[in-house]
Amino acid sequence: MNLSIFQGVFCHDLYVVGSLLSQVGFNRPIPVKYMNRKMLEGSSSLVSRELPNSCNEEKRLAYDTQSGRDLSGNKHPREEEGEGEEVVRKLCKLADDTKEEEKQIAKVSYDISLSENKIRNVDDPSDINLLFTNIDRDMSLQCLIRCTRADHPIIASLNSGFRSVIRSGELYKLRREASIVEYWLYISCGLSEWEAYAPNEGRWVTLPILPASACFLCSDKESQAVGTDLLVFGKDIMASVIYKYSILTNSWSHGTSMNFPRCLFASGSLGEIAIVAGGCDALGNITNVAELYNSGTQTWEILPSMKFTRKMCAGAFMDGKFYVIGGISKVNTPQLTSGEEFDLNTRTWRCIPDMFPRNGGSVVNSTSEAPPLIAVVDNQLYAADYAEEVVRRYIKELNSWVSIGGLPRRVTSTKGWGLAFWACGDQLIVIGGPKVHEGRFIEVYGCVPGDDALEWNLLARRHSGNFVYNCAVMGC
Repeated sequence: MNLSIFQGVFCHDLYVVGSLLSQVGFNRPIPVKYMNRKMLEGSSSLVSRELPNSCNEEKRLAYDTQSGRDLSGNKHPREEEGEGEEVVRKLCKLADDTKEEEKQIAKVSYDISLSENKIRNVDDPSDINLLFTNIDRDMSLQCLIRCTRADHPIIASLNSGFRSVIRSGELYKLRREASIVEYWLYISCGLSEWEAYAPNEGRWVTLPILPASACFLCSDKESQAVGTDLLVFGKDIMASVIYKYSILTNSWSHGTSMNFPRCLFASGSLGEIAIVAGGCDALGNITNVAELYNSGTQTWEILPSMKFTRKMCAGAFMDGKFYVIGGISKVNTPQLTSGEEFDLNTRTWRCIPDMFPRNGGSVVNSTSEAPPLIAVVDNQLYAADYAEEVVRRYIKELNSWVSIGGLPRRVTSTKGWGLAFWACGDQLIVIGGPKVHEGRFIEVYGCVPGDDALEWNLLARRHSGNFVYNCAVMGC
């Protein structure tokens, strides 16, 4: 639902005005010149001026106004009908009552102005009990949570109430509770450039430039979306740094540092929490340390360590549990085929041997290869083999994989680098540059996996660097 929910506000304001006038004994339609200016220039600017509910009133107003002009301009009433005296008497009474009626209208207009200022005053962020005029807050929120995310910046600009529920994150918490989730892709094809793409609407949004140092921008970086934040992990001159982009404020800031800073780790998010595991420290030492991040409190918590040390591994949530797959445990060794499962309830790790097949069956040194490309759709795990250009599905009961189709033919990668493979709602998403040299742009492909062969659809093409540095998916 888009901004159409606001279309009833103006008509409702007219009804309120009519009710107030009836209380003071004035039942005529209000001349436009006496209407509160906010009624005409505020909410009504979002909708057409030709509102069906007000058409009859406007016509009657025009008829009454014209009738009054006809009477006042007639110097010689028709005496032959015997109504001359009566007409003159009415004219005199109309003239005598004009000032009194104008006073009543002015008073009502002033009262309405005070009421609107109390409800809609954009300079008073504390007064947010009412979001829509004369509609209780709970009902207003039920309307707002159904608005598309792309319209939230516009909604936040309308008044302080809307702005408060959006920037505080309250709106997104209510959306999660109501199972209303929109998935957006966040893509970086430039060292400091990020863009968001909404697949359901086919809309692109350019994020502010990442205000990081050249050292950070040129270092190995990981990214993860959690809650309403996009986290970008990297290394500055002296230490590891996390930059945080918030959709609540559309700005970057420094994020909370991990207890054990690292890079080249596995990560995954589930609602407002994320888990990072493995990776290597500033000295290159490979670790098995895991941490949990809570975006609500912006804090990190040390978790029990994995069974194996591993870096350049991949992570994802499936069936409410966190999985780490692949990676390498020592320099100059083949990629690991084992996986590990972390149960959030028992806080324990379980090792799963032979859970992940090597890309292309390679057993050589994998330090130059990208981490495994995995995605989870509807609690089903998928992997993209960039060497053989196929997609496989994991059979949980058999701890095995089956090929279900190929990757989009146009995308290319360098040993997996520059290619993104993600789950976005009910779709598998592949992002990359085309194999042919047609300029600097990327293509976004999507498909809904099922029992049949994969059918990739080109969702978007964007002029940008054709190498995908980082990518993340935010659902809120």
